[in-house]
Amino acid sequence: MSVRASGSQGACRSRNPFFGVTPERALCMTAAGTVADEKLKGRKEAQGVRKRGARAWVQSFEEIPHTGKYGWVNLMKFWRQGYFRQLHKHMEGTFNALGPIYREHVGTQKTVNIILPSDIAELFQSEGRLPQRMTLKPWATHREIRQHSKGIFLKNGEEWRSDRVLLNKEVLMSSAVQRFIPLLDEVARDFCKMLQKKVEREGIGQKGKRSLTVDPSPDLFRFALEAICNVLYGERIGLFSSSPSLESQKFIWAVEQMLATTPPLLYLPHQLLLHIGASLWTQHATAWDNIFSHADARIQKCYRRLSSFQGQGSKAEAAGGQYPGVLGQLMEKGQLSLDLIKANITELMAGGVDTSVTAIMCSCVRTYLKRESIPSIQDFLLRTYEKSKVTYRKHCVCVCVCSVVFLGCFRLYPVGITVNRMPVKDIILQNYRVPAGTTVSVCLYPMGRSSDVFDDPMRFDPGRWSSGKGGQRISGFRSLAFGFGARQCVGRRIAENEMQLLLMHVSDSRHEKVETRRRMLIPIVPQLTDKGPCPPHSSS
Repeated sequence: MSVRASGSQGACRSRNPFFGVTPERALCMTAAGTVADEKLKGRKEAQGVRKRGARAWVQSFEEIPHTGKYGWVNLMKFWRQGYFRQLHKHMEGTFNALGPIYREHVGTQKTVNIILPSDIAELFQSEGRLPQRMTLKPWATHREIRQHSKGIFLKNGEEWRSDRVLLNKEVLMSSAVQRFIPLLDEVARDFCKMLQKKVEREGIGQKGKRSLTVDPSPDLFRFALEAICNVLYGERIGLFSSSPSLESQKFIWAVEQMLATTPPLLYLPHQLLLHIGASLWTQHATAWDNIFSHADARIQKCYRRLSSFQGQGSKAEAAGGQYPGVLGQLMEKGQLSLDLIKANITELMAGGVDTSVTAIMCSCVRTYLKRESIPSIQDFLLRTYEKSKVTYRKHCVCVCVCSVVFLGCFRLYPVGITVNRMPVKDIILQNYRVPAGTTVSVCLYPMGRSSDVFDDPMRFDPGRWSSGKGGQRISGFRSLAFGFGARQCVGRRIAENEMQLLLMHVSDSRHEKVETRRRMLIPIVPQLTDKGPCPPHSSS
């Protein structure tokens, strides 16, 4: 059985406005939301060529190269030239023209964009105990007009930190990961079974050797939603059914609509759009209303389920030892108000979908097309499956092999194209003074393809993440798909394990006969292009 996939939109197409995370392996999130990063060792090791050359004096902020002073003129240019759909390409071309740092003013947004690891290290060194990031204003405006609480994606300061520390314990710590891996594994196995049935039912060729050409995006989108909801709510929502419920279909539409309308709204005045009843804002707000309605129903159902076990000791144990999901854990502990739980769970769910979809598609096709770069992955997986009967142990053994594949894919095809911070003090980047409070964006797509940062950047080589020149491991802020530090993506562990488990099961699902075991064939092979929007994002 084999599946080939095609699609005109390309696998790097993304609707996710903020997710992306894969700091280097030396970085790890602690329970208190701090980072073990070898004292920002990468700051000293980071290598970056300053094309403009260092000067003896620090230049002013106004002297930073820019794309135009007038925000609304630039906005019209963006619309006219289609930059919103090619923002990653626009950034890459601008860096090539202006150098490793430039200012941009588009509509209501003002940013300083950088790509060199030495500058990135300086930025993260300045973020302080309470890292600040650009607020996703379309999301924040919706919460304000609907009087919903804001989750950690929309907060800064001590309010953000107090919520983040509690969420870290439920989604980032290793004990939490061990609890939700079985739920992700269940969804990944069911997805592979569904895919196999689809090939046998609709494919061509002899039985057992059928092939089918499909666009996997819709199926992968449903997989990602089913997986994230299973972890958050502790129950399946039935998206793999041949006829999903009307509620599930409405939910899928709402998430897609919300993600699609977020990027252009980042640059527009939301209060004005709200006042004139602009269709773009109406679509965005309606999508969020449906998402919150779905979350409300799930929360009420979870509350009733937990209430039924009241007085029976631990509610999770009373439920037969079954993991109640992140929502159940938060509700049982009662450290967050119900409104804050709903806000954070809703944002986690909405933000975690496209990260997985895009990465899985890119990793499958790259692994297939460039299988010589990891020649032993298939045999490694097979040997591991034969030796291990425990899902969690099997997953841990395979995780390193799958991780380097995703690192290579995130470098060339990041889900979001920026990670941003607002430094709490003035910093010097490329001999320019950048004032405190300025939004500084690390541009992931052009950095991953820059010859100043990577040798032979267009070569897909997962091995580069384990060793560099002279056998030295690549270091110094070159892998930031999930952000960095205390504000790295809170859903990182869910997304990583979700992607790794599916890649493992999909890779193994082909090998029913011994003679096929040496062949590196992945059932999902989308076409990779550089077309399609890659909206900006930042971590939580």
